[in-house]
Amino acid sequence: MKSLKQIGTDIKHYSEQLSHDGFKQVFDHIDQLNVKKGVDKMGLDKFINQCAIMAAGSGAISGSGGVLTMVIGMPVDVLNLITQQFRVTMAIMYHNRGSYQMGFDEFMKLVAISFKVETGIALSKTMMESVAEKIILNLGVRTAERLVPVVGAVIGGTTNYLFIKRMAKSVKEMQGLPMVIQVN
Repeated sequence: MKSLKQIGTDIKHYSEQLSHDGFKQVFDHIDQLNVKKGVDKMGLDKFINQCAIMAAGSGAISGSGGVLTMVIGMPVDVLNLITQQFRVTMAIMYHNRGSYQMGFDEFMKLVAISFKVETGIALSKTMMESVAEKIILNLGVRTAERLVPVVGAVIGGTTNYLFIKRMAKSVKEMQGLPMVIQVN
């Protein structure tokens, strides 16, 4: 069994890896026009629900078979969860602004604020690592319960579904408020 210190070191390591190129790669692979079309066709709330269901699916699969599916499925689950979170954030931004195209830096600042991470004018390595750390910690909270087949599928799916719904609520609330950017 790993010590708490080792787990903390592992989380920090994975956060650094994810924040360096992972977020940019996920962002670049999302078709912003398809997000716009989805919101236009279904409406914002149905689009968010669809993303939450897709996140729940990967959570259920990664927890369905115990240790084996969790070890193999967790990286896919993390990637899908981040993708769905990004799609939801893009959808809310499009819904509120009417413009579906946005740059990576602007987008990541909004994601960071939705995780209640301090942001400044520039997109910083520390800010991106903080976002990655919060995502990994949110996933890791229920990892032990995912080790039990069937029960793990229910927990994994429910955890992911609620995560997307909570993040959507946070971004929606944030979009209604004026954004404060600290200048050092």
